[in-house]
Amino acid sequence: MRRNLWNACLASLTAWLMLACSPLAPRATTPTALPVMEAPSDVLFWTPAQREAAFRAMEHITPHHVVARGNAVHPLPLGEALDFDPEPFMRAHKTAGLLVLQDGKIRLERYGLGFGPDGRWTSFSVAKSVTSTLVGAAIQQGLIESLDTPITRYLPELVASAYDGVSVRQLLTMTSGVQWNEDYEDPNSDVARFFGKRDVPAGVDPTLDYMRRLPRAAEPGTRWHYSTGETSLVGVLVSRASGQSLAEFLSRTLWKPYGFERDAAWMVDDSGQEPGGCCLVASLRDWGRVGQFVLDGGLIDGRAVVPPDWFAQATTTQADIGTPGRGYGFQWWTYDDGHFEARGIFGQMIHFEPAQRLIVVLLSAWPTASSQAEVVARNELLAQIRDAARP
Repeated sequence: MRRNLWNACLASLTAWLMLACSPLAPRATTPTALPVMEAPSDVLFWTPAQREAAFRAMEHITPHHVVARGNAVHPLPLGEALDFDPEPFMRAHKTAGLLVLQDGKIRLERYGLGFGPDGRWTSFSVAKSVTSTLVGAAIQQGLIESLDTPITRYLPELVASAYDGVSVRQLLTMTSGVQWNEDYEDPNSDVARFFGKRDVPAGVDPTLDYMRRLPRAAEPGTRWHYSTGETSLVGVLVSRASGQSLAEFLSRTLWKPYGFERDAAWMVDDSGQEPGGCCLVASLRDWGRVGQFVLDGGLIDGRAVVPPDWFAQATTTQADIGTPGRGYGFQWWTYDDGHFEARGIFGQMIHFEPAQRLIVVLLSAWPTASSQAEVVARNELLAQIRDAARP
């Protein structure tokens, strides 16, 4: 039986918290003390206190691969401080970290919820944009032939499934046409069952086992439909093509050569595969470095890590999502005015304003996975930051 990634996290977290609360354990006296989880449940249905505890502790409580850093650190020098007070927003909207970079310099950096610069926070679907970038790196290295190559070349287990005939491009843009339910409030949705306890045959990758059973809803390339499972397929594809775990490939390709400050962690399932659609854990400043690498065009010391036009394609609309002024690129949310975003549930985000050379990173523990009220408040914050950052 495959142990649920989330339930494994909860089981480990519960045991850890029980130990921490035992009479023999040292008592925590700092703001990072963790509450006891009296009724563990799936991560989508954790209480606010459970989220605030676990989102900053994932790498301590669930199996993961280390994304190793190198010896050098890419500098993020201090710039002129923004004339802007984010504290009311942060308190009202459960914000653990807020970082504003402009021209590669820190203009604002704040922490909350007991989180700090030495901590790491889970990304949820922000990881999708990192996984997409690894596809670009694999193409640049000749490990993946092209965006138009059928994914069955690398994932032959999907032959004769609904993914037969789907290209790498269609997987990246979520236009495979394969049916998927991403309802975070439904315990019977695909996204909930995908990370749930399942019987998986020995030696079979759990991601491939689930995804190859899904039916086709439309012809490949004809319909956009958001699917975390598809990005997990992208992750398996990159691992197969590179012969490395996602964590190792990310470390060798980006984390070490670009100069990330701290090791990151990528959660794994029972097979040792990282879910490409989720669960990369890193510090606030290192999430800013992810953004800076993208904004600088994917270059490290003048060397192209991805094809020269990769981010021009990846961060502009490749698929119509049915919302005027918005679209989807290669695992990036795109906007007609030129800005783009990596986004994760419960309020995780890397926001880009290329015209201003501006990056905003937000790490949060929203009350629900997705909230229109929280989105409106966040958009108002982003508008205030844009105004404050103008000359």
